[in-house]
Amino acid sequence: MIDIVAKDLDVTFRGRYAAVRGASFQVAAGQFVSIVGPSGCGKSTLLRLIAGLLAPNTGTLTVAGVSPAENRRKRHRLSFVFQDPNLLPWRTVADNIRLPLELQGTPVDEQRGRVDECLRLIGLQPADIAKRPAMLSGGMKMRVSLARALVTHPDLLLLDEPFAALDDLMRGQLNEELNRIWNQQGWTSVFVTHNVAEAVYLSQRVLIMSPSPGTVVAEVEIPFGPNRSPDLRAEPQFARLCGQVSQLLRKASR
Repeated sequence: MIDIVAKDLDVTFRGRYAAVRGASFQVAAGQFVSIVGPSGCGKSTLLRLIAGLLAPNTGTLTVAGVSPAENRRKRHRLSFVFQDPNLLPWRTVADNIRLPLELQGTPVDEQRGRVDECLRLIGLQPADIAKRPAMLSGGMKMRVSLARALVTHPDLLLLDEPFAALDDLMRGQLNEELNRIWNQQGWTSVFVTHNVAEAVYLSQRVLIMSPSPGTVVAEVEIPFGPNRSPDLRAEPQFARLCGQVSQLLRKASR
């Protein structure tokens, strides 16, 4: 597990478009933290900074105590789940999940074991293993995308609105699966979403960003224990916390 410390991050594109300005936040090792904010406020930019896909113009960012670039050299395992599953259409479910292990040169026998482990973890049936993406529903595609991220046994899992295109029922089910898997494996996670209820259900802390150029303007501690049942959504305290985050979002957007 790894921690993240960001201080006064600025990101400007093409020398004139400020995407993030003065963003500071921390994520403790093993925490699940969500980021919410208006469209275009820089939420995804923060994920790309953490992943080392972008570098800030100013400010400091450390992942496990070092810069994201150095973190990659130290081979801390990081996985990224995008809004689009990005499955290779000519590969089966099992082969899509296996891809990161192939790229890492993992021995074939170990690949098989890890793929089987992830198939069980995300609840896919044996009949699904040989299917190709065109044969899968949107929810199943996201399960495969999540399994592909988990097959490397990550220390840090970054998720960029992975369930945004799903209906509410499927989204809720995958939130429950994600919470269950996080409890089993304990990786550090940063989750970007527009859905306040999703952020409250999954997270230990919710960070609220201002409109572009985005910065972190508030955070809400979520007091529920790590194991969360579907019934949590019906509790009055859950509704109060959703209302608190929504109010802070509205305030930040004025």
